[in-house]
Amino acid sequence: MWFPADWKDYELIDCDGGERLERWGSYILIRPDPQVIWSAGRSDPRWRKADGIYRRSSSGGGAWVESRLPEEWNIAYRDLMFRLKPMGFKHTGLFPEQAANWDWFSEIIRAAGRPVRVLNLFAYTGGATVAAAAAGASVCHVDSAKGMVAHAKENARLSGLGDAPVRYIVDDCLKFVERELRRGNRYDGIIMDPPSYGRGPSGEVWKLEESADRLVSLCAGLLSDEPLFFLVSSYTAGLSPLAVRYILDRRVTDRFGGFSEAGELALRVTSTRGFLPCGSSVRWTYGKK
Repeated sequence: MWFPADWKDYELIDCDGGERLERWGSYILIRPDPQVIWSAGRSDPRWRKADGIYRRSSSGGGAWVESRLPEEWNIAYRDLMFRLKPMGFKHTGLFPEQAANWDWFSEIIRAAGRPVRVLNLFAYTGGATVAAAAAGASVCHVDSAKGMVAHAKENARLSGLGDAPVRYIVDDCLKFVERELRRGNRYDGIIMDPPSYGRGPSGEVWKLEESADRLVSLCAGLLSDEPLFFLVSSYTAGLSPLAVRYILDRRVTDRFGGFSEAGELALRVTSTRGFLPCGSSVRWTYGKK
């Protein structure tokens, strides 16, 4: 299990009855979470003082209700700054549990003692991009959503990395990888957080369970002769991290050596000191365990 220990501007206060009670900066949010399968009572008074509540609709989707939230605001993680925007599908533009991964690969980049090129696929609003750039890497940031790429650029600017060596690419990630292979480009580190399901620009259906092996296999061909790390995150409930680790070992470890680890990402619940599961990650590194 991996969890971030250094958040000051984010706090998972409590979780109960299918919902999280969270603090994002100075604002209190209530959001649904299918992993919260228990009901233990809501003694914390902030359950009744939330600035924004996201409610699911019986017809699908949902909306923010009883909201006193601004359109956007900023929070920091260590020296990094991120702009939050309450979105239509309960999200804020940031997954705080991923800070555990940012810390992991940032340490590897800083310790490399050489220029490091990183490819960040399905890069969303650029949390990993900003962290890798701050650690000293040059980054290629790829996402198919133009708005998310613009958001990532803003996060880099807020973090003082507006002039950092980052390429922002709006493209289908799988097709971009195929073109990079033909161009002969190589990377020392690869980060990916692929969606569970989606549709490509021509209507093709994407299912992670069916595409994970091909995606990892293609990306393994983009690794440099002395790669540093490979990170795969997943929020797909039906995809075991051990299955992803098996793929990574066959496609990467068998070729380069090194070692892999599979684990759950989690957030500590401050009211109980317990942990809420928040997806999984598989980490491969070229160095010794």
